[in-house]
Amino acid sequence: MKIMVFDVPADSGGALSILEEFYKKFKLDEENTYVFVLGCGVLKNSENIEVLNFPWIKKSWLHRLFFDYFVAPKLVANRGIDKVLSLQNVMVPRTKIPQTIYVHNALPFSEYRFSIFKNKLLWAHQNVLSRFIFRSIKSATKVIVQTQWMKKKCIDMLDVNPEKIEVLSPDCSLKPHRFYQRPQSGRLAFFYPASGVVFKNHEVIIRACLRLKKLGIFDYDVFFTLSSSDGGYAKTIYSTAIENKLPISFLGSISREEVFGYYEKAILVFPSYIETVGLPLLEARRHATPILASNSDFSQEILSGYDGVSFFSPFDVESLVTLMKNLINGKEK
Repeated sequence: MKIMVFDVPADSGGALSILEEFYKKFKLDEENTYVFVLGCGVLKNSENIEVLNFPWIKKSWLHRLFFDYFVAPKLVANRGIDKVLSLQNVMVPRTKIPQTIYVHNALPFSEYRFSIFKNKLLWAHQNVLSRFIFRSIKSATKVIVQTQWMKKKCIDMLDVNPEKIEVLSPDCSLKPHRFYQRPQSGRLAFFYPASGVVFKNHEVIIRACLRLKKLGIFDYDVFFTLSSSDGGYAKTIYSTAIENKLPISFLGSISREEVFGYYEKAILVFPSYIETVGLPLLEARRHATPILASNSDFSQEILSGYDGVSFFSPFDVESLVTLMKNLINGKEK
């Protein structure tokens, strides 16, 4: 069987991790051949995998729409494809080939709604792109989601047959070199590996640090994987931290190995309120890292049974302040 895999948006973060996971799995498949259709050259050809790159897709939404509606269907038709796997939440249009879609965009399913006046892009995801995602979920031969809560959302919101939805959790079988160790002396560290998107909610950590400053608590450090050169929401976070002389370091983009290194020495703070999984939660759990996590459907599922987590409301600064203060003062393990 010849299978075409589409994932043109994936070039970093969780989307790239998902792509690489499927690539490694399919590379070991001796029965089928694959054609990966991507936006940039993040993967290489192998014995049973051909990789096609279309970097011009990234130029604008018009380029992407042209690709989706004209180029993608022709690729499927002209290469004798038996099955399509879309890792980008929506089906390839204008083709009758059986399709499986992997849905990992939680924005359309979130109870928190964004205003068009405050964030046009996220509003569009929830009110425009969501229509294509919902239509694809209803029409696809098979749907793959990462969590049980996402499966339940699909069933409840879209009245989809539960039998066609498969829950496939991200592969997190990593074996840590070392587990978390609280420093015997010196400053306690908190770590948040996340991009500068509004719902990642760095703001609540900033506000908690401002509150700790008023309480005279300074003996800690916070590390963000944002950069001083980032724009938009991230720029606001950076400016606020610098202007108020908060103990926050901006690491920029770092490798997964470096991320794992922080799990060994820093407490994970995860205030994001829109995720399908929240991969750092899985990774930190593997490292036996203490976790402060937003009280959300995804975090409750991923961290079920884990003793090293404390939950807080992602919109309640005081609840996070209390948890951080107690950890800094050594009142909580």
